[in-house]
Amino acid sequence: MSEPTSISSGIAARYATAIFDLAKDESGLATLEKNVAELSAALEASPELNDLINSPVYSREEQGAAISAVAAKMKLMPTLANALALMATKRRLFVLPALTGQLRALIAEEKGEVTAEVISAKAMTKTQIDKLAKVIKARIGKDVNIDASVDEALIGGLVVKVGSQMIDTSIRSKLNSLQNVMKEVG
Repeated sequence: MSEPTSISSGIAARYATAIFDLAKDESGLATLEKNVAELSAALEASPELNDLINSPVYSREEQGAAISAVAAKMKLMPTLANALALMATKRRLFVLPALTGQLRALIAEEKGEVTAEVISAKAMTKTQIDKLAKVIKARIGKDVNIDASVDEALIGGLVVKVGSQMIDTSIRSKLNSLQNVMKEVG
């Protein structure tokens, strides 16, 4: 992990823990979960929002006003809205994507769930995702949320990451293994 990434994740973890604890004390975890999902979707959908949080061109005041307007428009809970405003005044909005990931992880842990990152060569159907979730749940004993993405370079198969465990059944990895074995022989 590079140094800037570890600094960003450390900052995000501290803010996430504070927001999570405050929301938990206020019995607002369900609202926080909904807000985090909406905020993540907004970050993915809006290049302007990403520009706002990452660009040094905007002043603290401009970032603060803009993020407060976004929070009001999205009707974010006061705890989260206030944290975003504080992050803007401290010039730390750049960690917002990491913050949403940390908050999702804390909420899932509280609910006894685990998130499995699944990368497939083509988009999986709802039925396939449900079957995979059942298989993973049987293996680890916790409810599973599937975070599915597509990487056509895999050619076929799946790459499944749950916590620190990774299962790679992709054709690309099998071809790479075969190529390495052939290099050793020649």
